[in-house]
Amino acid sequence: MFAEENDFPYSLLCDVDRTVGRAYGIERPSDDPFPDYPRRVTFLIDPEGNVAKVYEVTEAGAHPDEVLADLPGLTRA
Repeated sequence: MFAEENDFPYSLLCDVDRTVGRAYGIERPSDDPFPDYPRRVTFLIDPEGNVAKVYEVTEAGAHPDEVLADLPGLTRA
């Protein structure tokens, strides 16, 4: 699996039936040029299980650094 091959210390979600995408409101509209492809969105979840930040991935190369920079702010007080 992708996460194991890359030694990620966390789980990744594969939303094959698009249930989560619908629940989070990130489905592409039917008139989108690529309605069958998922949007590239990252949700940063805090220790209490709340969505702390949503990232629309526009530049894949810079995206990890942006998310990692926000992680320290999520620690429990």
